[in-house]
Amino acid sequence: MKIVVIGGGSWGTALATVVAAKGQGVTIWVRGADMAREINEQHTNTRYLPGQTLPLAVQADTDLEAVLHGADCIVLAVPCQFLGAVLRAHAHLFPDQPRILCASKGLELGTLRTMRQVVEQELADCGPRYAMLSGPSFAAEVVAQMPTAVTLGCADAELAEFGQNLFSTEMFRVYANADVTGVELGGAVKNIMAIAAGIADGLGFGQNARAALITRGLSEMSRLGVALGGQAQTFMGLSGMGDLVLTCTGDLSRNRRVGLALGQGKKLHDILAGMHNVAEGVKTTQAVHALGKSLGIELPITAQVHAVLFEDKNPAHAVRELMTRPLREE
Repeated sequence: MKIVVIGGGSWGTALATVVAAKGQGVTIWVRGADMAREINEQHTNTRYLPGQTLPLAVQADTDLEAVLHGADCIVLAVPCQFLGAVLRAHAHLFPDQPRILCASKGLELGTLRTMRQVVEQELADCGPRYAMLSGPSFAAEVVAQMPTAVTLGCADAELAEFGQNLFSTEMFRVYANADVTGVELGGAVKNIMAIAAGIADGLGFGQNARAALITRGLSEMSRLGVALGGQAQTFMGLSGMGDLVLTCTGDLSRNRRVGLALGQGKKLHDILAGMHNVAEGVKTTQAVHALGKSLGIELPITAQVHAVLFEDKNPAHAVRELMTRPLREE
């Protein structure tokens, strides 16, 4: 088979290594010739995965037309805010009825589209078959072959089985879930909650505050997801609670690091300027905040994170407002 990964960041590279671990060749499309040369000759990607060695079966190429020609499966690992533009510009290169496994998490700012909507609309002419890969999975640990379990959101039973077989190894377990909406919303909203948890940690508010944010964040995530057609039980699984716990507590979480720095008094512009990887939760906060308002759904944690990120609100005041909201039943 010809397996292609679009995007040479940490997560795209990590997924390529999972496929390669099964003896399957895989090609990553990257923009930079230097990165392609490094992956092909040195078998490393030091910008995004320093200290990690990649399997020989992982190759890279800058020629997207050549990469996509005859592809049996295309893994999308482009940051979610750029995915639409990438697909729009290159839709004519995609094969007919391509198998698309999306690993980009978030909502598109402005359009408020989920990644499934982005793919289906931008690739409408070639009839994509779509699945969403999500769950608690730091790229560095995946490349290091540490045990990881994720969920493949897919309404197409054949594609779900194909995706499970493609990625599942002794160290990378893939569950299937037909609730694509729930899987996508969990993967998007958990990044907002990770920023909130980081803010609380940066303020020195302790374990109680973090546990409260995770628990109420799960409620907020589920409330929005169900309103959009997702199933409540999905948010209790790997793509919901699992990913939420990891990103709110793990030191490798980019979104938690953003919140941590905000809680310590740093400015968002300076924080983002010092990061190689994209913290998807920042733009997703804008999108989810706008979506909640348009639907009339109360999202108090998202609202306060939005105020800290984009309205220069004091993080301590934001947490205080969450704690002093009108009392209610759980």
